[in-house]
Amino acid sequence: MTHHHHHHHDVKSDLTFEDKLIKLLEHWLKHNADHVGTYREWAERARTNNLSPVADLLDQVSAMSGDLDDKFREALALIKKS
Repeated sequence: MTHHHHHHHDVKSDLTFEDKLIKLLEHWLKHNADHVGTYREWAERARTNNLSPVADLLDQVSAMSGDLDDKFREALALIKKS
């Protein structure tokens, strides 16, 4: 299974810099959540195929991605405060 990323991170030019950055951060949050779901799915598949050590690592990656979400949310909160 191949997963291709076709990203175009330029957002409408009539937005302010802050609005563009908010759009990007919101996009990254959603995109990261999509990946977390994939990591968890493949961790379970690895586990059912007797690859528990691989599954454990994918579970760790999933948890680490949650840390990224925290940083994205923190950045969003800072921008929205200003």
